[in-house]
Amino acid sequence: MSNIIVLGAQWGDEGKGKIVDLFSDRFDIVARYQGGHNAGHTVFIGQQKYVLKLIPSGILRPGKLAVIGNGVVIDPVALLSEIETLEHAGIDVRNQLAISNRAHVIFPFHRLVEKISEDSPDRVAIGTTSRGIGPCYEDKIGRRGIRIADLIDPAAFAALYQPLRKDKQSIAKAFGIQTLDDDVLDSYRELAERIRPMVRDTAYLLNDAIRSGKRILLEGAQGTMLDIDHGTYPFVTSSSAAAGGACTGTGLAPTRINGIVGVSKAYITRVGAGPFPSEIHDPRGDTIRHAGNEFGSVTGRPRRCGWFDVPLLRYTATVNGFDSLIVTKLDVLDALAEIPVCVGYELDGKTISEMPARQDALAEAKPLFETLPGWQTKTFGITRLEDLPQRARDYLHILEQKTGIEVGCVSTGPERNQTLIVPGSRLQKLLC
Repeated sequence: MSNIIVLGAQWGDEGKGKIVDLFSDRFDIVARYQGGHNAGHTVFIGQQKYVLKLIPSGILRPGKLAVIGNGVVIDPVALLSEIETLEHAGIDVRNQLAISNRAHVIFPFHRLVEKISEDSPDRVAIGTTSRGIGPCYEDKIGRRGIRIADLIDPAAFAALYQPLRKDKQSIAKAFGIQTLDDDVLDSYRELAERIRPMVRDTAYLLNDAIRSGKRILLEGAQGTMLDIDHGTYPFVTSSSAAAGGACTGTGLAPTRINGIVGVSKAYITRVGAGPFPSEIHDPRGDTIRHAGNEFGSVTGRPRRCGWFDVPLLRYTATVNGFDSLIVTKLDVLDALAEIPVCVGYELDGKTISEMPARQDALAEAKPLFETLPGWQTKTFGITRLEDLPQRARDYLHILEQKTGIEVGCVSTGPERNQTLIVPGSRLQKLLC
């Protein structure tokens, strides 16, 4: 029985939400392993649009169990708001959702600390969503964080909360903020009671499920190039978005994982600051942005758009060990007569084959392009490989050749049925 990881192969926003929703029908459990409510997964089912921030996309399948793993950081207010929205849409969330008792809790002072950090004149602004994600992870690594297990124990919560709040008060005063208007002890106790029925030891739950023959799909947030270790540091997220984070963020051993699947757009996007070698700096960038609706599902921020980056994909495939690649938004390129593809970088007059560790070196790298002919034919909604225009198939084949990873699935629209799985691919076998 296959247990697989589905994660972003670029800088996030690759369309993982749709893919996880599509594949979840073949699995018993969908588990999210890192990130917070700064990551939005958008899923369309008919005319209904769902924007999921913390809860795995599998929740949209009746009877499927969705798990928020210990590697996720949780804002209880945001979580309960998301639960209520889904329940109003008819989703039986409270019977389908399990929340790890080891996940860490975000408090209002985390948002304040993040805003102070981002606005500091001596610090490079990362372009965060200011939702308190990073400071919560800082407290986790600093061994002073508060977990869900603590939150639902009134005595433990009170003992841990006040010292942590005093720490943040000291930081606020250093920046001229005299009081923290966020003494939320009582309100968070109330939130804890609403969350309590869904709290579980999810590591035990997931391992027990595998022992009983059930299949698990592990869902990452953001993308590999935002991974805290392997991304474009410091312009990264605060958690392990790569495949390794799936094990530490759920409590599953690596030997329990049978396949790793990367999700990539047919082009590439990035949100916020940071190096972006293949970024488009002419009107074609706006054309792709509007054709692909490249605006954040959580923040509404316009995404920076660029051409498909082969060296970047080769790097993320190496870090993650992709078995297969899913290419989304192929239809966004339908109108283009020519489609450049970044096939290498030049740095200091030399062609380089490795991803630079320093972000300033990557920012200075010159992209080397090959221009491919566009197909200028509608691909929207096509669900069979043989029905794609020949030049679209050629484009996918070249991506396979250049990256060394099979394209096992292509998305040609936002809905579940606007997808094709390549017959005989490794992905098809993993899904069987």
